[in-house]
Amino acid sequence: MAAQDRPTSARRLAGSGRRRPAQPSSVLPWSLRVAAEAAWRFLVVVLAVGVIGWLCGYLAAVTVPVGIALLLAALFAPLVDRLVRWHVPRGLATVIAIVVGLVVVAGVLTLVITTVVGALPQLQSQVSTSLTDINSWLQRGPLHLTHDQIQRLLDNTMKSIQGDTSQLADRALTTAATVGSTLTEALLALFTLIFFLYGGAQIWHFTLRIVPADIRDRTDVACRRGFASLVSYVRATVAVACVDALCIGIGIWLVGVPLAVPLAALIFIGAFIPIIGAVVTGAVAVLVALVTNGFVAAIIVLAIVIAVMQLESHVLQPLLLGRAVRLHPLAVVVGIAVGVEVAGIAGALLAVPILAVLKSAVGSLLRDPHELPPGDVDALQPIEARPAPDREEEPEEAGDASSEQPRA
Repeated sequence: MAAQDRPTSARRLAGSGRRRPAQPSSVLPWSLRVAAEAAWRFLVVVLAVGVIGWLCGYLAAVTVPVGIALLLAALFAPLVDRLVRWHVPRGLATVIAIVVGLVVVAGVLTLVITTVVGALPQLQSQVSTSLTDINSWLQRGPLHLTHDQIQRLLDNTMKSIQGDTSQLADRALTTAATVGSTLTEALLALFTLIFFLYGGAQIWHFTLRIVPADIRDRTDVACRRGFASLVSYVRATVAVACVDALCIGIGIWLVGVPLAVPLAALIFIGAFIPIIGAVVTGAVAVLVALVTNGFVAAIIVLAIVIAVMQLESHVLQPLLLGRAVRLHPLAVVVGIAVGVEVAGIAGALLAVPILAVLKSAVGSLLRDPHELPPGDVDALQPIEARPAPDREEEPEEAGDASSEQPRA
């Protein structure tokens, strides 16, 4: 009876042995289907990254201070942790770390300002001499400019500077607004840093609640390794910046170039932007030497800068940075370019640390065992930032070890 109840078309198909039409996806080649699925997933990832970058740029007044506070937390968190191990209350340890940082910054600023003020008379005389030499070169060099032409050029320049007073007023207002926003962002960064140092663990545990429970431990391990890489990166960058500033500053001082201390401070700050920062600050030092001490001094300073940069690239960075933090120069340059496009100078400062954290975190997700407890990873130990090695042979070793144990 059941066979008689079938529709006529179904009986005909069953009787003739015909197959139903295949699904359209099964007709396509396997390689094309894989490429299509990979393509749309890649587009989704690119879109998500683009949206995150746009939000970070749009909210730069908040994201940049928080990012800088995270960098400073990576620098001061080991000190706070050490003080807590010495039975110092965490609140007092946080205050000590903040005060130490502020004292160091205030001392450096005081030294720079004092040096600049003390070197102004010598700088004025040297600049005047250099301008006289440039004037003589313009008249006697290949340009053969007359005194009247040079004077006319200077007069036109002064008129263009003094002519548009309204534009100068607008620029002054813009500068005042920029200074005000910078101070506000600095206070926000300081406020965020205090809470990162005092209650960073509680903030992180609260953030982990939004992660699904089945991947929460792996996410915790990956982020701990990422922060450990950030700690290692900040320590190494500070050490490299100190060596660069000290060596180049001593070289500039020995050559006799004024403003050696301010230039050393500028080189220290520029070292936090890899590759590009060293080139820009080194060029500034060479230009100051050229204007104040002449061509020979500029060549000597250029040689000193190149020698220190080679020392940094081939000795200091491989020695101080682990494999998890070391990045390819192309990735560094592209990351800095993207950071500048998104958030300006602050983006250039934060781009490389973000890449270092992502490299360690993704490496942990790909290589760490699934059962690794988060408590076994110390987020403040730089050596822990390296991804765990492949453990393909560990089960066999464990089996051998268990077989070698004496039986009861």
